[in-house]
Amino acid sequence: MTTLHARLNDELTRLRSAGLHITPRVLDAPQRARTRVDGVDVVNLASNNYLGFADHPYLKERAEAYLRTWGAGAGAVRTIAGTLKIHEDFEAQLAQFKHTGSALVLQSGFTTNQGVLGSLLQEGDLVISDELNHASIIDGLRLAKATKKIFKHKDMADLRRVLQENPTDGLKLVVTDGVFSMDGDIAPLDQIVAIAREFGAVTYVDDAHGSGVLGAQGRGTVHHFGFEHADDVIQVGTLSKAWGVVGGYAAGDANLRDVLINKARPFLFSTGHPPAVVGALSAALDLVQQDESFMTRLWENTRYFKAELQRLGFDTFGSETPITPVIFGEASAAFEASRRLLQEGVFAVGLGFPTVPRDLARIRNIVTAEHTREDLDHALGAYERVGRALGVVGG
Repeated sequence: MTTLHARLNDELTRLRSAGLHITPRVLDAPQRARTRVDGVDVVNLASNNYLGFADHPYLKERAEAYLRTWGAGAGAVRTIAGTLKIHEDFEAQLAQFKHTGSALVLQSGFTTNQGVLGSLLQEGDLVISDELNHASIIDGLRLAKATKKIFKHKDMADLRRVLQENPTDGLKLVVTDGVFSMDGDIAPLDQIVAIAREFGAVTYVDDAHGSGVLGAQGRGTVHHFGFEHADDVIQVGTLSKAWGVVGGYAAGDANLRDVLINKARPFLFSTGHPPAVVGALSAALDLVQQDESFMTRLWENTRYFKAELQRLGFDTFGSETPITPVIFGEASAAFEASRRLLQEGVFAVGLGFPTVPRDLARIRNIVTAEHTREDLDHALGAYERVGRALGVVGG
């Protein structure tokens, strides 16, 4: 008979033996471009805090005001007694920002994919997913009863082939990330939507890493490609990356919100967001529209950092966005580089299999609007020294 202690011990032993055991680093200071990790002052290249909003005073002031006015919590699931006026006000603000007919906020980006895919897809439907889509999409599709197919990453000929080989009278859904989280490349949404429309399919975009990064005022990948008013394009994403807080959203057709309120299980069975969260999110959307310098600095920093890494001889894997991978090949090399960078005052996390392919272990860097040129030069100097010491770049 297997005991709980034995099961837990066996699982931890297996993870350690496979080199997959994780012990999270602990931040001793707020989430900023410069922070403190395990007692060490560092330049932070590990967070998703693209616009520097996580500790921004404007968001904190609005969060405090909502907390004092509306209380600490929503007190119930949204469909019973947990919908406060501020929830609906923010969703209207988000739909207006995204240029969509409706928007609904859920508890997280991960659960948003579960809720939306589970609500839309039925037996007899067809869903086609990019092979490098996020784990939340994969898990969401596992819960759906539709026929599931995969197309090769950003391969439009393969997408067309799958659609041709799988005719159905049901709903057809093509699912893609807007920005792919490990490589930093952008989905060719103009081509995807065109092919989807040719076969009468709807396009579903998880814009976790595109919202707040691409499009005018950070409206996202869908806006970047000019599809924000399209009723046959669904946007989902997170409110925890560029927007600096927590939550997920779905935006699209005017009826999408109502259907999700009635069918999305994460929405139906989870308490509404605390007022302070809603206040901070509302402030984030206001701020990015009032001040264009956040987006300007984000992209200036991104272009500079990428160019300098490439000049030093590092492989950034063709990234098109602030997500900037530095390829080390073997996981052991990436993890050792991460350890040495931390000693140099740079917080940048190594990633290996199964998060990325075995021979493409890397450090994933994310440049933010808050980084100064001094921050980036400090990080680049550390990268140069560590890269030379490990034989990754010449010198």
